[in-house]
Amino acid sequence: MTAYADKPLSLDSELPALITALETRLDQLLPESGERDRVNVAMREGTLAPGKRIRPLLLMLAAQDLGCDAGHSGLLDLACAVEMIHAASLMLDDIPCMDNALLRRGRPTIHRQFGENVAILAAVALLSKAFGVVAAANDLPSQARTQAVAELSAAVGVQGLVQGQYQDLTEGNDTRSADAIFTTNELKTSMLFGATLQMAAIAAGAAPDVRQKLRCFALDLGQAFQLLDDLVDGLAGTGKDMNKDAGKSTLVSMLGSEAVQQRLHHHLRRADEHLACACDQGMATRRFMHAWFGQKLALIS
Repeated sequence: MTAYADKPLSLDSELPALITALETRLDQLLPESGERDRVNVAMREGTLAPGKRIRPLLLMLAAQDLGCDAGHSGLLDLACAVEMIHAASLMLDDIPCMDNALLRRGRPTIHRQFGENVAILAAVALLSKAFGVVAAANDLPSQARTQAVAELSAAVGVQGLVQGQYQDLTEGNDTRSADAIFTTNELKTSMLFGATLQMAAIAAGAAPDVRQKLRCFALDLGQAFQLLDDLVDGLAGTGKDMNKDAGKSTLVSMLGSEAVQQRLHHHLRRADEHLACACDQGMATRRFMHAWFGQKLALIS
């Protein structure tokens, strides 16, 4: 699809209610405690700080497109678990021994607010909490909960986010091939998108061929998402540190921004095709992706 930046489709009338439900449930799952419980305060700050909520919204909208009620409480808990996993990964990515970031979501990073030790403990606690939330989602069949836990586990572990971050740390400053960068991006970004969409499919009882199309969609979506992140690295106003990729081997540094934009649009077209095959009766996910990428692409056009 070539019209992401030209005519982004709007979902403004549907998203506020979903975001409100999501953030209300996150607040319930991570209740406030005294200021002395710094780990809990850090968990809430890392998760409930204003963010895009792309992954949980994607889960709920995809499930809706697959015929599941978007207001289903079990589905909402799956979405909250994904957001907790994402928040934990950001907290760990930001600590001094990893990316040593100063800003996240327009605020000081968790380790700057609470200390590196609290940030690590809060991230581990969020990961544990997320799996517990999925396991306790009683409105879903037990088999669905088991499958959802397995999908999240695969995305987070040494075959997913952990391996992607390790590759980025150990190889990111070296000269790498485009294929090696692609693999790192897949592990760092596509894997969690993949788990998110598989959980939507599990909740909706989708057929195996639909789930495979969603895996393909997630792969291209993750690549596009990471390429966009690399392209806006030097821009102000993103809520994150500027120029964090300086000196790193990214496709932008290797090929230049124009070629990377072409690749980004290629992945978006492929993602759109896979999504159309998986969710031919629903358009909410597609509208959401068009609106989000359309806004971001406008920044670099």
